Amino acid sequence: MTIKAAQSRQVSQLRQAAEDAFAEEIAALRQADDRPRPPNWQMSPQAVVTYLLGGTLASGFAVTPKYIGDRRLMEVAVATLATDRALLLLGVPGTAKSWVSEHLAAAICGTSRLIVQGTAGTSEEAIRYGWNYALLLAKGPSREAVVGSPIMRAMNEGRIARVEELTRIPSETQDSFITILSEKTLPIPELNEEVPAQKGFNLIATANNRDRGVNELSSALKRRFNTVVLPPPATIEAEIAIVETRVASLGRAFEIPAEPPGADQIRRVVTIFRELREGVTVDGKSKVKQPSGTLSTAEAISVVGSGLALAAHFGDGRLSAHDLVSGISGAVVKDPVQDAIVWREYLETVVKEREGWKDFYKAARASA
Repeated sequence: MTIKAAQSRQVSQLRQAAEDAFAEEIAALRQADDRPRPPNWQMSPQAVVTYLLGGTLASGFAVTPKYIGDRRLMEVAVATLATDRALLLLGVPGTAKSWVSEHLAAAICGTSRLIVQGTAGTSEEAIRYGWNYALLLAKGPSREAVVGSPIMRAMNEGRIARVEELTRIPSETQDSFITILSEKTLPIPELNEEVPAQKGFNLIATANNRDRGVNELSSALKRRFNTVVLPPPATIEAEIAIVETRVASLGRAFEIPAEPPGADQIRRVVTIFRELREGVTVDGKSKVKQPSGTLSTAEAISVVGSGLALAAHFGDGRLSAHDLVSGISGAVVKDPVQDAIVWREYLETVVKEREGWKDFYKAARASA
């Protein structure tokens, strides 16, 4: 495939990997980076943090922020990956754990694709290796017959591997990580061999303890990780900025023929989510009941994105309160009995009395 054909294919992809979507920024950072780099890293730790948080290079090139939040958290995360400790990104759903994991891997080693998705059905083979059974039957156990996992590949190549939803993996399978992380080798007993990790290898795992079906990590495994807790956005302005940036990106990716959403509509969604999530209005004057859902920033992005699609294809192309209502109520009302009461009470005691929100209140009541 030619370079031009490859670029054309990437443009048509529904979602590009971070290293493809931000290839120009990564190349610019690598070119400008003159600081020491850990073995097999494609840029220095300082440049990785700049890639994540954004900034302007000496050449005037602007690097867009991928994470809006505490700089120190990103510095700790990057510094961890430069040591023998693995990194565990912990937080409630929707706090950008997977997003940060992907961009860390893309910036450090050039690929975010060496990934294991944790589920209740994840087996040891997905973490360690499997076998090509045709070769196994024909020639017997051999390195040629070994089918390496993404983690084995990362060890061989000195790259970063990723594990999504670590706590969803059964406890007995989680233990497969202990030897990998402590000894930096992956034994193959059938061949009386082992795969040693090359310099640059490390692991980024994500986890949350809010969902059902999680498996507690053993003390032995916890010791192999340095845990960085990613909190929800600290301020309403930070959350608005995140939603605005991500919705703009989604609009371009899906080619939604609508005007960019107004700041007032995004502020409404974020305000509602924060108040219901925290149980108090933004001015701190009134308490409100909290629904059962998490009402994360990721859900706010989804609500605005869905509203934008409604406005584009079934409205006049301008995001309105009517376009947002169904998405917000769907995000809030997870329990049809308890959450419905919470939502109606919030509408009557907060939204109805808020200046400039009459259109939203009417739209919400009409759809109730």
